[in-house]
Amino acid sequence: MAHYIPPPNFGMVEDDLYRCGQPNELNFPFIEKLNLKKIVFLAPDEPSQQFLNFIEDQEIELLHLGVETTPTPSSHTWNPISEDVVISALRVVLDQASYPLAVMCNLGRHRTGTVIGCLRKLQRWNLTSIFEEYRRFAGSKVRLLNEQFIELFDTDLVAVPENAPAWL
Repeated sequence: MAHYIPPPNFGMVEDDLYRCGQPNELNFPFIEKLNLKKIVFLAPDEPSQQFLNFIEDQEIELLHLGVETTPTPSSHTWNPISEDVVISALRVVLDQASYPLAVMCNLGRHRTGTVIGCLRKLQRWNLTSIFEEYRRFAGSKVRLLNEQFIELFDTDLVAVPENAPAWL
């Protein structure tokens, strides 16, 4: 009997749109059942080789948006996600041709939570609900800078395509 174990911080954002941390081999049977077409990977470091092999076997397109093209000496994995990366991620999320889709980073907390928070802002959720969702996935590791980023994010920077999902 197969066991289906979701990756860390897995959640369904909307129909065929998921969020989570980077899966490991125990999570692969679960991820396989989602029939993903694309994965938006927001972590600055490379995904694990096991994960890369899995997505290649499953013919899932990986969009590694979190990679820093010009790392600086102060570049750390705990640095906040950039506005450019959030906008690029939202372009993919708003393109229904990308679905089923998963948005993920190492643990599915901060970078993923920031992108999903900005999506919720596009959906016109109130800030209290957006922060409650962010905090539910961040746990005791809430980053006020991420909440501030979400609050100040200018949704006018995101062009909504004609083929946007119906839930927008």
